[in-house]
Amino acid sequence: MGQTVAVVMSEVFMRRLTPSLAPLLRSGLDFRILSIHRPKKTLLRLLRQLQPQGLITEWLPDITESLLTLGIATVIADTDYTYPGVVSIDVDDRAVGRAAAERFLQFGFRSFACLGNDLPYSKQRVRGLSDAIGRGKSLSIYRYRGGKGTRYSEYFDSADQELRQWLHALPKPVGLFAVHDPLGRFVCDICREENIAVPDDIAVIGANDDPLVCELSWPPLASVIIPWDRIGNEVVIAIQSLLRGEKAADKVRTITPAGVAIRQSAQSTAVGDTVGQRVMSYFEAHLDEPINVDVTCNALNVGRRQVERTFRTWFNATPHQVLCRLRVNKAKQLLSQSNQPISQIAEQCGFTNPECMAVVFKRLVGCPPTTFRKGPQ
Repeated sequence: MGQTVAVVMSEVFMRRLTPSLAPLLRSGLDFRILSIHRPKKTLLRLLRQLQPQGLITEWLPDITESLLTLGIATVIADTDYTYPGVVSIDVDDRAVGRAAAERFLQFGFRSFACLGNDLPYSKQRVRGLSDAIGRGKSLSIYRYRGGKGTRYSEYFDSADQELRQWLHALPKPVGLFAVHDPLGRFVCDICREENIAVPDDIAVIGANDDPLVCELSWPPLASVIIPWDRIGNEVVIAIQSLLRGEKAADKVRTITPAGVAIRQSAQSTAVGDTVGQRVMSYFEAHLDEPINVDVTCNALNVGRRQVERTFRTWFNATPHQVLCRLRVNKAKQLLSQSNQPISQIAEQCGFTNPECMAVVFKRLVGCPPTTFRKGPQ
């Protein structure tokens, strides 16, 4: 083998990045994996013995900055902190919060809550949520300080009474964003214990879209999609560049989240109008069909003017605008998580043709679908 690269990460991060790193074996790189949860002194000793040419790691308080003292060409895969000579790659955490807010707003929520923690990304995700919902709407924030020493996929200890009281006091229905999936699962568990209905009283969205957490929650947890394959590709580009002796740029490479994966914990609408609820349910059920507002009204036997009044009241938008947002959200997921041709994606999202999707997508996202799929350049 050629150059040696140490990969110092948790098992969770290794699972996320392995599909992108594996092809590098064919280029002659020799990966040596170490758990970031080893004692700091042990990690430093092992790395000194190994003497790798490159280092790929995640960010953990105290640990990561100690590793940087070794002077190895380093890529950090989940932080927006910058260090001299180091490549930092991170998801756009404000955009993560915005994605959750947009989903709740699309379904008529006017009351919002956020469960955060003490890690750096939490404040940014909360800020993104707050900015997206705007002024004049109810937002309650709770910072959870429990779960110390718990690994990512493990269940937290029982919640304290203050958190339980906070959940009961929230105005219902409420859209609650948990800044990462384990907190979202935690909220669902507490709500079940406290007889708070999810998603009818509290609709819950987490972040990371980790299947081991989301699919093993009850109800299954909706989550903001972090495109780990894109992050992994950026890691590959960065470590190859550093190993060639190229200098690291003094800015963070940020990756945009890919919408929200909807599961049962957020399958609800806060529209206090029966007609609006029926229309939104119809939109969701027929999103892969080329339906329009007239087709929907005819299928539900409701008047178009009544539907338009309802949507102006609850969404401050026309039914057509809401339908476009739903289609674009689905398109973002498919663009990030599959290699399907754009023509197929357009068809699955109910657009009449790829050109129509491109126009709507660029208007709502700010770039065409092809650019969104490529990620940051």
